[in-house]
Amino acid sequence: MSVSPDLSTLRAAGPELLRSVFRRHAAGVAVITAQGDRPVGFTATSLTSVAAEPPIVSFGVGTGSSSWPVLAETEHVGVHILGEHQRELAAVFARSGADRFAAPTRWRTGPEEVPLLEGVLAWLVCRVVARVPAGDHCLVLAEAVTGEAAGTGRPLLYHQGRFNGLRD
Repeated sequence: MSVSPDLSTLRAAGPELLRSVFRRHAAGVAVITAQGDRPVGFTATSLTSVAAEPPIVSFGVGTGSSSWPVLAETEHVGVHILGEHQRELAAVFARSGADRFAAPTRWRTGPEEVPLLEGVLAWLVCRVVARVPAGDHCLVLAEAVTGEAAGTGRPLLYHQGRFNGLRD
């Protein structure tokens, strides 16, 4: 059942309205990684499948983030789909100033020297094909070159400002 919008509550579009609207949108949780002088990574809820042929994904990254200088230059990224058992991992990669690759984070160097997180539901190594400026972010388009989808469990979701598990 849909509810007619109450036009008396209209607000001008801006950062607060966008945040308020997207708090109501459940999104899957991913971690994006890359290798520079040191490994970098961040939690992303903006991951999308763009095309199947060729296999292209996209994600947004803030140009003021600590990961951006590496992501602005790197040729390859790791894309990791987190399970509901990985709430703390998602929080670590979302936390500003955290040493994201220190223990207890488990990771290894994968193809193209990309840092790969262990215990995830699925991962891809992708070749960056485009970076599109978008306000205070950049939209990154990347073509999958290898990966694995052998993890088990349920996906981690982000909704109403919290990490949540999927419920039936």
